Amino acid sequence: MSVTHTEVTTEPAELEPCGQQDHPDCGIRDVLDRVGDKWSVLVIVELANGPRRFRQLQRAIDGISQRMLTLTVRRLERDGLVLRTVYPTVPAQVDYRLTETGASLTHLVKALADWSLEHRAHIARARETYDSEHPDNEIR
Repeated sequence: MSVTHTEVTTEPAELEPCGQQDHPDCGIRDVLDRVGDKWSVLVIVELANGPRRFRQLQRAIDGISQRMLTLTVRRLERDGLVLRTVYPTVPAQVDYRLTETGASLTHLVKALADWSLEHRAHIARARETYDSEHPDNEIR
């Protein structure tokens, strides 16, 4: 899309589904498994505001356990999205920050957050309708 593109598109994007013989996975499943989980997204959102220490992250991300936060930042570090810096102090201080690659995700995460806010009322109504029409369903 060009910088001067101003037309609003209302039709679905043309996306080729993965799983076809000529592109069995499109190489995206592995990446989406990491950056698509809720804890990773919330860590990226928090780190978009600047470097954070472990406890700052834990306090900022409601409901995340110490173990889950540890696993999440390790995975993001392994994927090159987060940089972990250990400072030679007593006790040692550690902070986490987004790498350049991690920072490049922030506009996508913001777009997803904006979309979520714009559509959450519609989704809530759709859930209520579905739940009333399917009372025995255990999706909730």
